Amino acid sequence: MAPAPGGAAAAHPFTAAEKAAVYKAIEQRRDIRSFRPDPLPEELLLRLLQAAHHAPSVGFMQPWNFIVVKSQETKERLRQAADKERRALLLHYEGEQAQKFARLKIEALTEAPITLCVTLDPTRGGLHVLGRNSIPETDLASVSCAIQNLWLAARAEGLAVGWVSFYKKQDIRHILDIPPHIDPVALLSVGYTDEFPEKPLLETANWRKRLDLKELIYAERWGEK
Repeated sequence: MAPAPGGAAAAHPFTAAEKAAVYKAIEQRRDIRSFRPDPLPEELLLRLLQAAHHAPSVGFMQPWNFIVVKSQETKERLRQAADKERRALLLHYEGEQAQKFARLKIEALTEAPITLCVTLDPTRGGLHVLGRNSIPETDLASVSCAIQNLWLAARAEGLAVGWVSFYKKQDIRHILDIPPHIDPVALLSVGYTDEFPEKPLLETANWRKRLDLKELIYAERWGEK
């Protein structure tokens, strides 16, 4: 077994090919807005949900649920909720930025064969969840880890995922009969696509540039290089 960099041997190493596959999935993950209508096999969808369900969670509370939406009627209602919010947000931009925002395709809810609503139940585990007592927001971090697990697994399977972040949560609760205390964290479009772009959509559209990692790393304390 070859030693890890620095001379220390990894206790539970992946092979070089396995490591390369992990990094490839991370680097090639994209937020997709164009889908083919081909249905997803149930066993493939279940693999993605299993990947999500194996995410780390604070106090092992596993606060997530997954609502699988296939009905075109329901997806159309979700699309309308997203479009309502898009039109409201357009008022916050002016000039060239408003034109850029108007051209952005923010969702493909009625194109993708599956919409997943990923929710957070803050009551799961009872009143005293290990770790969450100190930092309540860790339950949301746990759900975010589940979403990222699913996203990376989907990329490895050749599937596309689009995260729709334009909606009022109360609208989604109403459409999907979600109880008031449950947080609809994300709407995800899942399906096949014809192309994974080389760069993220917002980078290609010149909305934002990727930050330089070196500028984001501090040594020992905030602001120290």
